[in-house]
Amino acid sequence: MKSGLSTMEQAQVDALIQGAEYPGSEFIHAGYTFAEVRSMAAHIYTTLEAAEDKAVCLAAESRAVMAAALLASLAGGPGLLLPYGLSERVLCRMQAETGFATILTDAERDFVGNGSAQIIRPQPMGDQKLPASFRAKPELELLRIFTGGSTGSPRVWSKTGVNIFGEALFLARHFKITENDCIVATVPPYHIYGLLFSVVLPLVSGARVVSATPSYPADIAATAQESGATILAAVPAHYRALREKPLSGSSLRLAVSSAGMLARRDSLAFFHNNGVGVVEVYGSTETGGIATRNRAGGEEHFTPFSTVDWKLRDGRLAVRSPYISPDLPLMEDGYFLTADRVEARERGFFLQGRADGVTKVGGKRVDLEEIRGMIKKEPGVIDCVVQALPDTGGRGNRIGALIQGRRIDVRLLKKALAESLEPYALPRTCIIIDRIPIKENGKYDREAISRLLSA
Repeated sequence: MKSGLSTMEQAQVDALIQGAEYPGSEFIHAGYTFAEVRSMAAHIYTTLEAAEDKAVCLAAESRAVMAAALLASLAGGPGLLLPYGLSERVLCRMQAETGFATILTDAERDFVGNGSAQIIRPQPMGDQKLPASFRAKPELELLRIFTGGSTGSPRVWSKTGVNIFGEALFLARHFKITENDCIVATVPPYHIYGLLFSVVLPLVSGARVVSATPSYPADIAATAQESGATILAAVPAHYRALREKPLSGSSLRLAVSSAGMLARRDSLAFFHNNGVGVVEVYGSTETGGIATRNRAGGEEHFTPFSTVDWKLRDGRLAVRSPYISPDLPLMEDGYFLTADRVEARERGFFLQGRADGVTKVGGKRVDLEEIRGMIKKEPGVIDCVVQALPDTGGRGNRIGALIQGRRIDVRLLKKALAESLEPYALPRTCIIIDRIPIKENGKYDREAISRLLSA
């Protein structure tokens, strides 16, 4: 396993900064060129060169602005703070925790905060370029990524240039992405999945990326068709919605899913409708990408990337990778022990649920993922989330299930579960809903789910 960028990768990133890569090509489909992105990066670098702020908040939805900010930081500019949302509340909380004094944004509105934040809206500055002598510094911290938690308290993960650009360069080789490709992403670029696949990946490969972030099935289909997209980067909730909406007339050659497990039937339905299998990328913000599978190709287990070493430890997955956040605690041999329980296969592993998905009710262990799996097998169930909820009755926790489906009889469902589960493991609250709350990044909105189950 390599620990940094290879000589060839370092040269590629240096060429991006210096303007030798894809000089006249479009970065944004029918929008900013690579040259304009680099000019914007020079504007950012020059503006922030004398600033005392060691890290600036990158609160943007523009993929061009984000790409420019990454290049400026990679060339030795300030590190970037990446929020998990762009609301005033989220940015105020981040400012209170980090004390940032500068915001890079494409938004027209001003950030209120404590009134002291400098707002910079980067623009291409003609022929302005980063100095040709600049060399990328991928070993330095590039980003601090904030991820929202179910309690509302964010977690923060540092990522170096090696973490981010090293993974993107690998993905470009792995999926054979070139300047002939056009990417449509249904997840915002300020989430790690959207950042990698719709900002950094096109940046290092020369591919074009569509500026819009469609989320409704008709919009996704129309955007893919109008742009001539060859790559779709979406989340499980969107693939589920696309079961009834074939992307007629599309030029897709690759569909990618991340930010959660994709249901088998949703994966196969997309392949049946569009002739393109969905490649699931398994990983997390803190670990980076780890492995893939494509059920349309007969793969039920995950095959790790060639750049990732893995092993089992006490039934849990341990990984060693150049994409792992330097914040993560490593074992003596350099591996990080994840919370995922896995079973080894010939060339990979099969996910069995989270080790931290185990809770206690009345002093007895309950596997929430096991209950979820049982519920999902029942007729009419499309999806469900099972959570442990505080119990005022003195048992520590109670189990709640939020279930998406049609024509489900809760009484019959509980009766079926009672045949397999101990009484203490039975969900005391089962709520049927038309759609389970999902965040912008495609993951379950645990706060909203908890509120529904606790009402």
